[in-house]
Amino acid sequence: MYKYIATLFFVVLFAGCSVSQHDIAPNPSKKAFDKEDFIVLLALRAEQLKDYNASSSIFETLYKKSNKKEYLYRSLQGDLITKQNEKVISRVDALTKGSFDDYQLVRYKILALSRIGKIQEAKTNAIMLVKESDAVSDYLLVSNIYITLGKYDTALKYLESAYSKKFDEKILDKMAVVLFVNLDRKKDAIAQLESHALMYGCSSIVCTRLVSFYSEQNNIDGLLSVYLRMYAQHKQEKIANQIVQIYGYKKDYKKLINFLKKNKIDNALLLQLYIQAKNYKEASLIASNLYESTGEINYLGQSAIFEYEGTKDKNNPKMHKRVLDKLYKVLKVDNNPLYLNYIGYLLIDHEIDVKKGIKYIKTALGYNPTSEYYLDSLAWGYYKLGKCKQANKIMKKIMKIEGASSEAEVKLHYEKIKKCKSKKKR
Repeated sequence: MYKYIATLFFVVLFAGCSVSQHDIAPNPSKKAFDKEDFIVLLALRAEQLKDYNASSSIFETLYKKSNKKEYLYRSLQGDLITKQNEKVISRVDALTKGSFDDYQLVRYKILALSRIGKIQEAKTNAIMLVKESDAVSDYLLVSNIYITLGKYDTALKYLESAYSKKFDEKILDKMAVVLFVNLDRKKDAIAQLESHALMYGCSSIVCTRLVSFYSEQNNIDGLLSVYLRMYAQHKQEKIANQIVQIYGYKKDYKKLINFLKKNKIDNALLLQLYIQAKNYKEASLIASNLYESTGEINYLGQSAIFEYEGTKDKNNPKMHKRVLDKLYKVLKVDNNPLYLNYIGYLLIDHEIDVKKGIKYIKTALGYNPTSEYYLDSLAWGYYKLGKCKQANKIMKKIMKIEGASSEAEVKLHYEKIKKCKSKKKR
């Protein structure tokens, strides 16, 4: 492919009319000679094929025929890619004769000198260049050389000069790394990044660097602060997960709940946190929302249970109806003994329909005959019917179960049933 391109290039090149060199800079947008556009395409195609020797040669000839500097720069870039550093140096010297009139040519030479280990010569040229150009890129060039030499304090000064010109976050990032890693000025590195974030915002580059520094120092509060800023800007799930983990690690459940609620994320986790905090009113609402969004029937069951637990007036008939209607709907899909027992106990405790409640409890016990909670509900049902002997017999059985006697409600029922004497319906 290269032979074809090169042959075609020279055929076209020498078929065209020659163009004399001009002292003034040519107009880049104006064709300098016939077939210029076509030859440029050949050079670009050689680059696309990664044949940089061919592209460099073609661009060099384009420069000689047009005197357009962009062709010269492209040719030298090809030489640098193919690591022909000595060639770059000699070409630049021949063109500049030691002058600094063309800053870009000097930059190519400095890069080539650095690559072949002539660091001192590269440094001398870079310092002279930055005095002439006062360009941000040249301050960075000098700083890179001083970093290579291990002179980090001097490198930092040049980086600071570059940063002061445009407050570029990429330059700041390099400054922070030199401060944190090379000079062990960790507090200064973080202070620089935080100051920039305060004035210009915590961009991805700045926040990511802060995360790495705070992580290295195991600064949990610092990490949380950065992640909260990052989430406010980007709303990314992975960042939210980090925030949740940190709040969990700190056991700051109140702030975790506020974060989840404010940003409407992970309602399943929010539900668990409300349950843990015994905020049953909010738990009921979240469970209801989860049921509506997922169709998962257990969320409807939880919504019913937490509505009852979160209501101050436990004797409200309207509330009873809402709760029972939800639980009846759940049982049509999932005959879970938990819900069977809950319905039964509500019917018994509030004397809505004690006999019907006992039937539900017995069905629950069919799934788990030794459950202290289901047995307690059954005993309470018999108590409500005035069947003290049966109730007392069950309670004695419950009290033999390890840990059952420590349950407050079980203890309350036990004391009342012990005093139960009448065999008539209460």
